[in-house]
Amino acid sequence: MKSSIDWIVLIVTLATIIAYGVYKSRTSKNLEGYFLSNRNMPWYLILLSIMGTQASAITFLSAPGQAFTDGMRFVQYYFGLPLAMVALCITFVPLFGKLKIFTAYEFLEQRFDVKTRAFTSFLFLLSRGLSTGISIYAPSIILSSLMGWDIFITNIIMGGLLIIYTVSGGAKAVAYTQQIQLIIIFAAMFFAGYTIINLLPKNIGFIDALNISGGSNKMNIITSGFENGNYNWKDKYNIISGVIGGFFLALSYFGTDQSQVGRYLTAKNTTESRLGLLMNGLVKVPMQFFILLIGVLLFAFYQFKPQPIFFNPVQEQKLLQSNKKDSAILLQNEFDKLNTLKTETLKNYSSNKEQTIKTIHHINDSASRIKNTYINLFNTANIEGDKNDTNYIFLRFVVDYLPVGLVGLIIAIIFLAAWGSIAAALNSLAACTIIDFHKRFSKKKMIDETEQAIKDYRYSKIYTLLWGIFCIVIAETVVGMGSLIEAVNVLGSLFYGVILGIFLVGFYIKKVKGNAVFVAAIISEIAIIGLFVLDKNGIIGLGFLWLNVVGALLVMLLSFILQYVIHGLPKSSK
Repeated sequence: MKSSIDWIVLIVTLATIIAYGVYKSRTSKNLEGYFLSNRNMPWYLILLSIMGTQASAITFLSAPGQAFTDGMRFVQYYFGLPLAMVALCITFVPLFGKLKIFTAYEFLEQRFDVKTRAFTSFLFLLSRGLSTGISIYAPSIILSSLMGWDIFITNIIMGGLLIIYTVSGGAKAVAYTQQIQLIIIFAAMFFAGYTIINLLPKNIGFIDALNISGGSNKMNIITSGFENGNYNWKDKYNIISGVIGGFFLALSYFGTDQSQVGRYLTAKNTTESRLGLLMNGLVKVPMQFFILLIGVLLFAFYQFKPQPIFFNPVQEQKLLQSNKKDSAILLQNEFDKLNTLKTETLKNYSSNKEQTIKTIHHINDSASRIKNTYINLFNTANIEGDKNDTNYIFLRFVVDYLPVGLVGLIIAIIFLAAWGSIAAALNSLAACTIIDFHKRFSKKKMIDETEQAIKDYRYSKIYTLLWGIFCIVIAETVVGMGSLIEAVNVLGSLFYGVILGIFLVGFYIKKVKGNAVFVAAIISEIAIIGLFVLDKNGIIGLGFLWLNVVGALLVMLLSFILQYVIHGLPKSSK
């Protein structure tokens, strides 16, 4: 950022949020206060907290870039979510509310045994710890890109700030700060979309921008997944995988992931929890549609303005200082010629829209080939760092084109989104560690309840700190992962199906006991990881959303079979 006004807006916004969170985070210094805000939150705060936990910096950094490169079809990933919210309100929510539990995994010990509870909680801790590391990396991209700082040092700075923010506040700070964060976020994203349209040529309106992007297959909102009459199982985003796979993923995420379960366990009662979840089901799809639409508008915008061949300026400078400098300049010149050709072609848009859009599509195909050649130079030049610029597309536009003041605000909201989601994740990681492991397996019991509560509260802060350090370490290893929003969802799909399957057996297959479901879960998790590896190596073709379906159904099927093989199904009492 070049303007001091942007820095002032950024610092004041962040400082205000922190001060507000500290002020609102006064709560009982015990586990119920620290993790569940004394179970007194209204439905609208539940809604905002759920949405704030979902809407990390990854959402606002990576989603526009995802639509810019791959179109709107990613929105289908969310189509199963409203159905999952209804299912949760019927099954999970009333049971969790009745049991008055701290973590979702306490139910599993009551239903099965302690080893099933510990294994499921471990799977959650592993998956959430890894994905939170990716979430820390997302805002680090901003500082690294703006300042030219080393991304590894930036991860430490970003993670350190987040640890301080989270350790001090607990669940109440998370919920209240997410309330004001989301208001600022939605306002700023709306202004970003408005600015894109406003910067287009005067004769180009919103519909024209959509038509131009649509001509390059960016308005692919609904795709069937069928190619030449056959369903393509490798197609990651289509209506079938979105509704079915998205349903299973959302059911597991909101029903068994403590980072979300912990949000609605803070509610005053079951009705408030249900209202928060149902409203989330109504709001989430339009919200994600709008964020992706910003990426589509950006694509149209860069048909009229010079598009960078690579959106990460830090990496671009490294290449121009390498032994591949001459090749990079030649490719840049070819790319610039295509930018000019697009501008000249679009002058005929009003007189011949259909032909102009077709020509632009062919020019973009040529530009993509040149860009891919340019990206390959990073490998041949042995340049370390992120070689995928998807996560930098929206950020580059913000820095280059938004007016003074709004740049600082947009960057602030990306930080706020990161803090909200990561704080909730660290809070849930600490909750599961102390409830499902520390307190469950600790042999030392204190007679005085007040003294025990204070000690547990202190341990909770220590575990929050330790998980924060773990997530920073993970953040240091994920540089260059590509689209972060896709990476997080792929990672979740490796674990969520199996976790969901364990809960579904607990709810609906009453005759299956702990030993059978425990062994079935281990086998299923190994199988899911195996399927993922085979898919990555091109041996099979299976979109990652289907891993959630396979994992859940496999646990249920194997549990039933193993129960029969090991013990025989117990006879129903008459």
